[in-house]
Amino acid sequence: MTITYEWRGEVGETELEALHAAAFGRPPGEGGWTEQLRRHSLGWVCARDDGTLVGFVNVAWDGGTHAFLLDTVVAPDRQGEGIGTALVRRAADEARAAGCGWLHVDFEEPLRTFYFDACGFRPTAAGLLALTS
Repeated sequence: MTITYEWRGEVGETELEALHAAAFGRPPGEGGWTEQLRRHSLGWVCARDDGTLVGFVNVAWDGGTHAFLLDTVVAPDRQGEGIGTALVRRAADEARAAGCGWLHVDFEEPLRTFYFDACGFRPTAAGLLALTS
């Protein structure tokens, strides 16, 4: 088994929505991924095993020096194999190559060890304002 990682790789709406639905334990929705990626992303990384999408991360950006990790996901039956760490590493390398100076990520508490220990992020002071109730 060899996982391949591709920056701005071809990814289908259905397969990406299915991966997110499986990983987040919800039924597949309408998606909208292709349009979101086209309009707002510096790029994304697809992880594939023999053609099957097993991981994905989106790199949004501000058009300048700040890039943002969004939608990091690994197939539930493939978690713990280092795929997520490799996705983030490739995303960071590509953001750096594009001239970004900062890579930001928000995450829920259970992912703290993943982002800080496995991926090398550092805690920072940040703020969040909920715009919906």
